[in-house]
Amino acid sequence: MMNFLKKALGFEQPDYYELFENGALIIDVRTAAEFAQGHAEGSMNIPLNEIRDHISTIQETGRSVITCCRSGGRAGMANGILKTSGISAYNAGSWENMQSILDKNK
Repeated sequence: MMNFLKKALGFEQPDYYELFENGALIIDVRTAAEFAQGHAEGSMNIPLNEIRDHISTIQETGRSVITCCRSGGRAGMANGILKTSGISAYNAGSWENMQSILDKNK
């Protein structure tokens, strides 16, 4: 019953590695300086304040998106912007969390 409620209310976490393996883009929405200090393997940097400028390019890929940042807040905002634009998007929280997921599945 609890799993049904989690899924129905949207609280169930997706399998981020499966999404990545199926072609999802990992977009880190931190600043370029933050990204340069470390980022999830294979991620691209599109700062939150620039995400709207890249909507059409992201849409053209036809791929899902996994967002990440330092703690998940900015990734959540980017996630909302992407979803509003019709892009299938998922917030993985911090880039360290996303890197940990990638490392566990190597």
